[in-house]
Amino acid sequence: MVTSLALIFLIGFLLSSIFAKLKLPSFLGLLLTGVLLGTFQLLDGTILSVSSELRQIALIIILARAGLSLDIKDLKKVGRPAILMCFVPAVFELVGVMLLAPKLLGVTLLEATIMGAVLAAVSPAVIVPRMLYFMEHNIGTKKSIPQLIMAGASVDDVFVIVIFTSVIGIAEGGNFNMLSIALVPVSIILGIVIGIVFGLLLTILLKKIHIRDSLKVIIMLGLSFALVALESWLPISGLIAVMSMGATILARYATVATRLASKFSKLWVGAEILLFVLVGASVDVSYALTAGIGAVVLILAVLIFRMVGVLICMIKTDLNFKEKIFCVIAYLPKATVQAAIGGIPLSMGLACGNIVLTVAVLAILITAPIGAFLIDKFHKKLLCNQSTDSV
Repeated sequence: MVTSLALIFLIGFLLSSIFAKLKLPSFLGLLLTGVLLGTFQLLDGTILSVSSELRQIALIIILARAGLSLDIKDLKKVGRPAILMCFVPAVFELVGVMLLAPKLLGVTLLEATIMGAVLAAVSPAVIVPRMLYFMEHNIGTKKSIPQLIMAGASVDDVFVIVIFTSVIGIAEGGNFNMLSIALVPVSIILGIVIGIVFGLLLTILLKKIHIRDSLKVIIMLGLSFALVALESWLPISGLIAVMSMGATILARYATVATRLASKFSKLWVGAEILLFVLVGASVDVSYALTAGIGAVVLILAVLIFRMVGVLICMIKTDLNFKEKIFCVIAYLPKATVQAAIGGIPLSMGLACGNIVLTVAVLAILITAPIGAFLIDKFHKKLLCNQSTDSV
């Protein structure tokens, strides 16, 4: 396992640096590192067996960092579009897969629904670090565009995973579980409430007891892990709770939140390498090569459905055309959720398991690089700094 970690960090750093020098998103080098290490079976089985847990830890770190920068006043200013972005684009993409997959790939409607539930999630691991950068540099912040996208992308995953769980239950021979659908808003609201409670308690502790910043980070990380662990006992979105806790600390104790955010940014340097290399390692290139043109056409076609969904969320907002296009681009990347759940149908022995995993792999390979590249390449043209932002 130690050798595997050495390969992950050293080769990942090398290739990400090369990609950065080539003016390409550095995380593409990390994905390529994972694909190479996975394809040539250079990673120890031990680290692969805990890959999903390590990816989740990395995701917790970046969402904790996001919460510490998420000003509630900015989110209130966004209002309705932030709520719609949590589910409307995902629903449009899911419907697109249900309509097109039976014709393009010859699957049944139920199998297409499973596939759509895997594809419909956007990747917070790709989006959140970029939105944090824009917030730190006051890019698009006058209209709270980074906050809108960051919050919507985080809730979008919860919505999609619950849909996936319900559809998988049907495929196993069960009935459609309306309770699971009803639990979507419950898990989101409960996550926000519990996150606020944890944030308030931690703020009180930090105000009363002098603790070094490094120890504060350890305490917050421990609480974040506990919030995610609560998902096993309560209908709660742990990741939303983590963000909510960070936002509460920012609202009640801004000076400490700023210092903690800086510490979490440093943690993310290593966590990012781990996350994207392990996502890349989960990609089975042989599956992708056997998918055929139909799977590629499907992925690109349903992105149009997603784009329409994003634009509908932007109706009657004060965003100009360029800013709306940026929101569309920012909602393209897929990676973490597809890597996490794409192989579940196959592991369950479902007939559609192979094709679902193949399409999930292709979706990562196509949308993550393209989405990240477009965000990095065009944000300066589509968004303005706060001081010059215009309607």
